[in-house]
Amino acid sequence: MNATLPSFSPSQAEALAARHYRLEGTATRLVSYADQNFLMRDAQDAKTVLKVSAGDQERRELDFQHRMLDHLAREAPDLQVPRLVPSQEGEDLVLVQGDVGGAYWMRLVTFLPGRLMADVEPKNPALFTNLGRFFGRMDKALEPFRHEAMHRELAWDLARGETTCSAGLDYLTDPERRALIENHLARYRSQTAPFLPHLRRSVIHNDGNDHNLLVDGDLIIGVIDFGDAVFSHTVNELAIVCAYAMLGHEDPLKTAALVVGGYHQAHPLTDLELRVLFDLILLRFCTSLCQSARSLAANPENTYLGVHAEPMWQSLAELATIPPGLAEARFRHACGLEPCPLNHRIVARLAQRAGSFAPVLGDGLDAAPRTVFDLRHRGTDYGSAEDRVDTERFSRFLFDLMAMRGTPVGLGRYNEDRDLYCDPDYDVRNSARRTVHLGVDLYVAPGRTVTAPLAGTVHSLRDNAAPGDYGPTLILAHDLGEGLTCYTLYGHLQRESLNGVTPGDAVAQGDPIAKVGDQDENGSWPPHLHFQVLCDPFDYEGDYPGIARVDQRDIWLSLCPDPNLILGLPELSTRDARPVSEAILAKRRAQVGYNLSISYRKPLHIVKGEGTWLFDADGRRYLDMVNNVCHVGHCHPHVVAAAQRQIATLNTNTRYLHQNLVAYAERLTATLPDPLSVCFFTCTGSEANDLALRLARTHTGGREVLIVDAAYHGHTNALIEMSPYKYEGPGGFDKVGHIHKLPMPDGYRGPIKHDDPNCGPRYAAFAEAMLHDMRERGVQPAGVFTESLLGCGGQIVLPPGYLTELYRLVRAAGGVCVADEVQVGFGRVGERFWGFETQDVVPDIVTLGKPIGNGHPMAAVVTTPEIAASFNNGMEYFNTFGGNPVSCAIGMAVLDVIENEGLQRYAAEVGGYLKAGLESLKTRHGLIGEVRGKGLFLGVELVRDHETLEPADTEASQIIEAMKDRGVLLSTDGPLHNVLKIKPPLAFGYAEADLALTHLDEVLSSMIG
Repeated sequence: MNATLPSFSPSQAEALAARHYRLEGTATRLVSYADQNFLMRDAQDAKTVLKVSAGDQERRELDFQHRMLDHLAREAPDLQVPRLVPSQEGEDLVLVQGDVGGAYWMRLVTFLPGRLMADVEPKNPALFTNLGRFFGRMDKALEPFRHEAMHRELAWDLARGETTCSAGLDYLTDPERRALIENHLARYRSQTAPFLPHLRRSVIHNDGNDHNLLVDGDLIIGVIDFGDAVFSHTVNELAIVCAYAMLGHEDPLKTAALVVGGYHQAHPLTDLELRVLFDLILLRFCTSLCQSARSLAANPENTYLGVHAEPMWQSLAELATIPPGLAEARFRHACGLEPCPLNHRIVARLAQRAGSFAPVLGDGLDAAPRTVFDLRHRGTDYGSAEDRVDTERFSRFLFDLMAMRGTPVGLGRYNEDRDLYCDPDYDVRNSARRTVHLGVDLYVAPGRTVTAPLAGTVHSLRDNAAPGDYGPTLILAHDLGEGLTCYTLYGHLQRESLNGVTPGDAVAQGDPIAKVGDQDENGSWPPHLHFQVLCDPFDYEGDYPGIARVDQRDIWLSLCPDPNLILGLPELSTRDARPVSEAILAKRRAQVGYNLSISYRKPLHIVKGEGTWLFDADGRRYLDMVNNVCHVGHCHPHVVAAAQRQIATLNTNTRYLHQNLVAYAERLTATLPDPLSVCFFTCTGSEANDLALRLARTHTGGREVLIVDAAYHGHTNALIEMSPYKYEGPGGFDKVGHIHKLPMPDGYRGPIKHDDPNCGPRYAAFAEAMLHDMRERGVQPAGVFTESLLGCGGQIVLPPGYLTELYRLVRAAGGVCVADEVQVGFGRVGERFWGFETQDVVPDIVTLGKPIGNGHPMAAVVTTPEIAASFNNGMEYFNTFGGNPVSCAIGMAVLDVIENEGLQRYAAEVGGYLKAGLESLKTRHGLIGEVRGKGLFLGVELVRDHETLEPADTEASQIIEAMKDRGVLLSTDGPLHNVLKIKPPLAFGYAEADLALTHLDEVLSSMIG
């Protein structure tokens, strides 16, 4: 048979298809590597693929592919793979001779719909998890499959990768690139090749690149081209898939870990497979690059042969700098396994030796009194902002604290999430930043002697001289017996400590090994010893990371166990905040009202707030996207200072004259339209709404009140009766007779849709029948209560014209109109200062709360002089704390910040940016039914079906928990509990919006499949 496959034209392919398959249609050439492939379309536009192979390809090899496809069709019918279409003679393989010269094989297979993964951008994280899961399921189905032709001599078989690379090295003309591959091959021979006989073997697809994968959204729906299938090490399949998936990614290991985690879910990996996987991934890069160079030399016009070459060179160069053990840890973590397999054994062995270690500070300071510093995010022991960025000042601050407390030693804790690191490497936003401390710091005067806590040898040393680095650093290796070794690291030493020290030097327990350096030689830090325990030093030589990224925290804590196993300092052994949190929770459940809810399945123990961030007892920070109470930002310094100044001078009630009361009333009413000019001050929004109800009833003489479905106005008895969100829920009751519930004006889910130009007035018209009924019964309405935007209703924006018509109807019936601005006032909606202004109306009464005091308990009612006069009927209104000087000072400070920092404009701009980002997510994630809101008052309604609008309430709860785990706080709202509510402090900026959108995109992606 002729070994050369002739080149076919589409017309020749059409003739072959008609002759052998009675297929009349058009042919379009497809990109291919060895075979020639044509997409065939018949008269009904039904699609198949005609594949033509060289005649010297043995029939048994093609039969191997065919039987493999048959096996998958039986054992995994839901995995889409091509199916053979028999010829008119009933054959699945046709030998053709002489048509275009020579002989060749021809097959017709079914066409698989979908987009090539190579054409999908951007690729969401869920796609890579599903990619791994797809190949894991396929490999599991293929595990028992056998065929006489599966043992092929194939250059692309990764089991032959070393041989393939050696044959292609001479085609690499760039000496640096050739050295890159030679270095990896040397490592592969010594570290991985010896384990190959112990790996599982099975038939694998062997070519999971993105030109062979078909996707629909974030799902892998099919795989094509089984021409490289071979019996090989099973893990080679995963290595190949990972290698292609990693190309072009900023964090290629993160992408590979997603693939590995998905694969492990479907076809669990062994410890040995996880150990060699990273080297096999790199070997695939090397194999592909060498084979590509060799093939291109022989066939330079076939650009497909080098389609992945350049990104592979970039990835290989980057990945070559990553210790394989670290890659293994990340892969194991993705599979839900202990990242470092030695961790449990090392921790157990060190725990057995507790109490037998020599002191790390050999002059006895370990036994001296100690101060434990709180260096967590915004911890108590930072000093000023200037202290943190000036080493000399920060050092003076810490050592002054130690002197004041009479303690010659200060301690910095393990697993502490810090923000004192100023190097740009540490300053990546949120989960990507490196801030988790992996050692224990012992702050002592420079020159103090450091001693070996247990016998060992010098493993490595290095002078890391760059500012912010370790300075002179030493790593010791310690034999723990039974083939187990751990390592200890000593950083920030005197430079002379490294003089005369050589790797391999023996060190006895208690031997002096170094001295603590000062800031001029220790990396520009306050004088201290950084002490760290390592399970595996990898390839680091005295520069092992001492700070971890937050999103890799569990991985690094597994690699670096708690140094207090050796130090044995009781102050550090009690630092874990989780038992404290559990104790607080137990006491709260026993001694605080039982129906006081707590957010999240695992409650957060929050101890600090700053701007848009909250910090828990472990120092982890959370982006707060739901706390509209701290309107201008948690603990805003201007508001705090105003409170401190006034409370240090006077705080009393309003029975005395004080400038703050009238000054604040004047400033507050200046933000409101006429005739809203008279203020009453309370402590909470519930008090404000309850007082507004009294005002309305006193002024009108009526009792009947109109409210909107799903509304929540407060927790007093009268307000619960006016809050369907409460009385229709668990523990509720039937609607009382004097309350009249209007349909919620929801243009998405309600009977009247957004696209109706009269949507707002039509919803308002429902009040007409209620008011008519009152007239018929001879009762007077007190008025209508409406939130200016509906919060508990699901972040609903009232349709245009709704309040205009509703207010007209109510006023015509003699009632008053109350705008509940407790949730949305003070510039949150961006385009206007008050929510009701977006409807171009002026209410008769406005109630204010939550944001008014930035977390301080204050609220207000503002009304007209006429209504205020009606209320002045002889019964005094007095509120013990409402309008006190401290509250008024705080209220004025909040207005200062809104004005001076332009927060209303900021809410409009950032809110618009965030809303646009959410709308973009809606185009990619079917769970999002509608994005709505104004400014920084936004809602995302989640549905399972866009036609039936089935609420995705369970999914909403899952998203909230997943976002919390990523450090972003959201909550749900709406009568169906399926709306993500977004109401952050107005300090929320573009960077925070990007961060939230990125995490929400990834969480939504991970929920697919």
